[in-house]
Parts: sequence; structure tokens; C-alpha cells
Amino acid sequence: MVESEKLENPKKGKKNRKCGHLKMQVIPDLKAETFKTVVKKSVNAESTVVMDNLAAHSGVEEVTAKSERQTVPGKDAPKVLPWVHIAISNAKSLFKDMYHGIKEAFLQEYLNEFCYKFNRMYFGDRLFDRLMLASISYKPTFTHRRYGAGGG
Repeated sequence: MVESEKLENPKKGKKNRKCGHLKMQVIPDLKAETFKTVVKKSVNAESTVVMDNLAAHSGVEEVTAKSERQTVPGKDAPKVLPWVHIAISNAKSLFKDMYHGIKEAFLQEYLNEFCYKFNRMYFGDRLFDRLMLASISYKPTFTHRRYGAGGG
């Protein structure tokens, strides 16, 4: 999911939407109920959701104020949902180049890291300050283990 807003007068050859925040989540299946639950938890109910006409998106209309579903030919998809496709292709490239053999158990952590970096691409000089703030307020999602403790 990418938060974005339509630009009034986009420059020729540039994207027609301004990018906001990105969120990626591993989901267990492509069922409509799964998408509906994820959108309900992640998207403000007053938002307008723009999406393609995937059958799994059918329940999203029930949890948002407005939704726009369109059947989009493959070659036009980057024009309709530009930042979604940019984020997905950048993540795929990063994972292919940097990580070899991503385990499913850690996929959400890799996606979280990618989203963290993507969401801060416009921070510029403020990036270090934001990193310090995030590092002191972060609560890990994994359980710490101590190896070799307990005399064994």
C-alpha cells in the first residue's frame, strides 16, 4: 500500500501522483477477507482507495469511504498505480541483489526495513535525527535469546 495524492499539474513525463508513506505486509493468501482485514487495520476509514480489479480487492469497499477499482492492462499498470509498482520493483531488485535465499520467517522484517528506508527518502539532512529517535524508541518484534547461559 502506498499513500499518495494526485498532483494538480504534473510535469510532462513525470508521475501524476505524489508519494507518501509505504506499507508492505506479508499475507497468508489472496482471499477478499484477508485484504479487507489488512486494509481495515492499515488505512484510515475516510480514505479513498485506488486499486486494480483483482478479485481479492472486492471487500475493500466495505471498510473505506470511497474506492476506485479499475481493470488495467499490464502495460498501463505503472501509470495507474505508479508508486505501488515502483516500490514493488525496487524491493524485488534489492532482495535479489542483496539477500540470497530469503527465509519466509524473516520476510516481514526485510519488508519493514525496505519500507523504513523508502518512507525516509525525502528526509535529507534530517535523516540522522530521525534515525536516532527511531533507535531509542524501537521495540523489537522478536524474542531475544541468550546462548550459552545456564552452564550448558
